[in-house]
Amino acid sequence: MTDPFLIADPAAIPVYGVSRADLSEVPSGALTWARVNGFKPTVGRVLIVPDANGAIACVLVGLGTAPKPSPFTYGALVRDAPSGVYDIQNLKDSDSATFAALGFGLSAYEFTRYKTEPVPNSVRLIAPTGADMVQVRRQLDAVELVRDLINTPCEDMGPSQLADAAIGVAQKFGAQFSLITGDDLLASNYPLIHAVGRASTRPPCLVDFTWGDAHAPKVTLVGKGVCFDTGGLDIKPSSGMALMKKDMGGAANILGLAAMIMDAGLHLRLRVLIPIVENNIAGNAFRTSDIFKSRKGLTVEIGNTDAEGRLILADALAEADSDAPELLIDLATLTGAARVALGADVPPFYTDDDQLAAELAQASVTQHDPVWRMPLVGTYAKGLDSRIADIKSTSDGGLAGSIIAALFLQKFVGQTKSWLHADIFAWSPEARPAKPYGGEAQAIRALYAVIAKRYGQ
Repeated sequence: MTDPFLIADPAAIPVYGVSRADLSEVPSGALTWARVNGFKPTVGRVLIVPDANGAIACVLVGLGTAPKPSPFTYGALVRDAPSGVYDIQNLKDSDSATFAALGFGLSAYEFTRYKTEPVPNSVRLIAPTGADMVQVRRQLDAVELVRDLINTPCEDMGPSQLADAAIGVAQKFGAQFSLITGDDLLASNYPLIHAVGRASTRPPCLVDFTWGDAHAPKVTLVGKGVCFDTGGLDIKPSSGMALMKKDMGGAANILGLAAMIMDAGLHLRLRVLIPIVENNIAGNAFRTSDIFKSRKGLTVEIGNTDAEGRLILADALAEADSDAPELLIDLATLTGAARVALGADVPPFYTDDDQLAAELAQASVTQHDPVWRMPLVGTYAKGLDSRIADIKSTSDGGLAGSIIAALFLQKFVGQTKSWLHADIFAWSPEARPAKPYGGEAQAIRALYAVIAKRYGQ
């Protein structure tokens, strides 16, 4: 992405955020023009104010009526302002300046890989005074990585390409990595990852990399990397497959989070595990009612081949847990039930660690990165009982699907001090300020804030 920021430009057009609460810094002429044009400061509304010669005198951006309006709203300039360089005038403090810059940068993202004649974004912003532009660029780089990976269709983002992307992140920061592919997964005791991915002509794999001081606190990240999900033999309808290129969104988001951690040089021992498959259909596809022995040793009865993500995560989590990290986080586009409960914008997360949950809830607010804690209802785990295996991968009922999936994953974590699972959507279904249509980073900015506070140098 072209850097959307400039340090200075004497011809920059002034921008004023407008809410009903405070109009003191907006030029009176602009307010008169706003009244004449019936301008209301609804969130993201942009009004161009001309001068006496018809040139742009300034721009007003509606911030809405909330007591603390989102500074991301300034991203509306990318969509609605004419080509030019803009300078926000009435930001109150360094936090507002930082998030205004971040919101603008997030809005300036464009995925142009498949455009034969891409039109570059022509709206630039003067880096706001007081903004932490190092942090802004760190987060923008991470989000751009996440969005690019998710937006790329499976033809060009299959298991080997996603593995290459993960290894590229590892190499960029000098991490040590390994790659286990195809039947070597069986030899290395990752039977569930192999079972899910074996029907594809593109073999499944597991990327494993480590970074940082070997004696520092251990933080391990696991991301679901299903490059495309047909549903397997329990095949999805075409409508259900339409967005399945994003089913590796957990892996993409984990790589974005890992990149921020390594770029910041946090004092921790980072490990990243990315199980990668394409859930396809062939004569050797795994079946409903099949039973496999997992890496942990538990036998798993397959309840539905379209609930494949939890299977590959189970093997990866078992390996991650064997290291007994201080903090273990997994991200996955795991269930439709999470979307029914909380919609596209708010991922649920699960943890037994109340302190971690409180820290993440607070960071969710301060970082403008919404998440919501959901309960691990232990009694619901009875739905995973199998008559012929140690555990079933799905419950027979249709209730509490996201909780049931989290409870399944919890079976594979035991030695870790603190574990957190987030059931993300990894997609923006409509374009809004800071959220272009398409692949999306979710929860990672809030998670990064928690980790940076704990392990910052």
